[in-house]
Amino acid sequence: MKKDAKKRMLQALIMLVLFGLWTAAVCMLDVQAIGPRASCVGLAGLNGAVHEITGVHMALYHITDWLGLVPVGVAFSFGVLGLVQWIKRKKLARVDAGILVLCGFYLVLLAAYLLFEKYPVNYRPVLIDGFLEASYPSSTTLLVLCVMPTAMLQWNQRIKHPGGKRLMGAILSLFTVFMVLGRLLAGVHWFSDIVGGVLLSAGLVMMYDAAMKYFTKQ
Repeated sequence: MKKDAKKRMLQALIMLVLFGLWTAAVCMLDVQAIGPRASCVGLAGLNGAVHEITGVHMALYHITDWLGLVPVGVAFSFGVLGLVQWIKRKKLARVDAGILVLCGFYLVLLAAYLLFEKYPVNYRPVLIDGFLEASYPSSTTLLVLCVMPTAMLQWNQRIKHPGGKRLMGAILSLFTVFMVLGRLLAGVHWFSDIVGGVLLSAGLVMMYDAAMKYFTKQ
């Protein structure tokens, strides 16, 4: 299991390096003032071309914004499960190792979100309620691609019926694809924001998987 964990961690580090390189490209390459209020955007040619194709669809933005509460609710439910186990078993060490790893993962995810909110890489291609908002990486993409796959890994251990696992996997996959494509097609993010969210999410989820393989009996 530890060998599998090391292999997965290596894959996670590769994805995180790719995210770092992509972020550096967004910060330094083809930076132009194509955003609202002359805000500067990296990879301007690519981002501008994609944004021109998608346009802006605020209805889709609001739909995906509200649906963003789904992964928040999923994360909250696992937090409640961990708290209930802690209370019943009277010691934090007796909480399922997988739940402890997941809670640690959520803290890392929160830290990543706060970091990019404090130090914006670029701003949205549209004003939200008259304000410029940080948009890199796409926080909704990051949330969905981090919470839903890790939830599926947890549910796979708890759902015994094969048909139930397949159904849950199909539902989560469709939801995740809709959310990521929806954020791009809504036109409230640059293309580079979505790619950044995908790369960072992949790295973090692989890191979570490595930790699960190391600390649990997976």
